[in-house]
Amino acid sequence: MIYPIVAYGNPILKKEAVEINEGEDIKGLIKDMFETMEKASGVGLAAPQINKGLRLFVVDSNLMIEEGSGEKGVRQAFINPIILDEYGEEYSFEEGCLSIPEIRAEIIRPEKLTIEYFDEDWNLHEEEFSGMTARVIQHEYDHLEGILFIDYLKGLKKRMVKGKLMEISKGKIATDYRMLYP
Repeated sequence: MIYPIVAYGNPILKKEAVEINEGEDIKGLIKDMFETMEKASGVGLAAPQINKGLRLFVVDSNLMIEEGSGEKGVRQAFINPIILDEYGEEYSFEEGCLSIPEIRAEIIRPEKLTIEYFDEDWNLHEEEFSGMTARVIQHEYDHLEGILFIDYLKGLKKRMVKGKLMEISKGKIATDYRMLYP
């Protein structure tokens, strides 16, 4: 099932997501989230973006990895994740979001992280990720905390996107995927 993507302005995007009961069967939801993400040409999707306030996101960072970079992408689900540490050199990269189409901005994040999470079979993992995969995870994790990438913008940059954000929240935008407007 392909879900509509929740657009900027919907209150669920600003709420902290709740933990999923351990052992709950959410494999169908995870499959649907991957399908929804792929239909929208995304590399990550958090449950709040499909109007479900759950601590769950999926990523497929393979599309972000440059050939020959030596970096390894992942395609997996993260259930009840906790970022334990973020470290390494901070760097800037232009980010976008399926919930905020047509707006992109340079966001500074640390290059590495350690995260604890359950996979779809409820196996507990603690892993380190770096580069583009870490960035996608950080972006999606922020969604679970009610943080959007535009929340990192300051001053003039924030004022410059304000009009476009209003258009998005009113549904005055065209996308190649279905959206759910506030």
